[in-house]
Amino acid sequence: MQLPQWLARFNRHVTNPIQRLWAGWAPTMGILEHVGRRSGKPYRTPLTVFSARIDGHDGVAILLTYGPDRDWLKNLTAAGGGTMSRYGKSFRVTDPQVMSKADAASSVTGLTRWLFAVLPFESAVLLRRG
Repeated sequence: MQLPQWLARFNRHVTNPIQRLWAGWAPTMGILEHVGRRSGKPYRTPLTVFSARIDGHDGVAILLTYGPDRDWLKNLTAAGGGTMSRYGKSFRVTDPQVMSKADAASSVTGLTRWLFAVLPFESAVLLRRG
């Protein structure tokens, strides 16, 4: 399942500014700070984020609720990474790897692993912490 693009546009302009107030603190939420690949403008995108272990390194998994054709993912890929804020702390994320949710599921750790498994989305991105 992939959410409709009109909802992505609505969330970008209406929901995201509100979510930025708490997303860096709330469980399963985070704020991805990235730079526009053409504009150079800084962006802060609230996302649903899950803890992960990627090739022996700490990281995060993000379900691609609107599919892989997202500006934040293109920006992150072009820049080689960005900064994630979770639970009031910020850390660098690098090496974006887009894959199916089924392939990403084995990397997800922690108490919310079950939630990652049951959400009805098809693809995810893994980001290595560092």
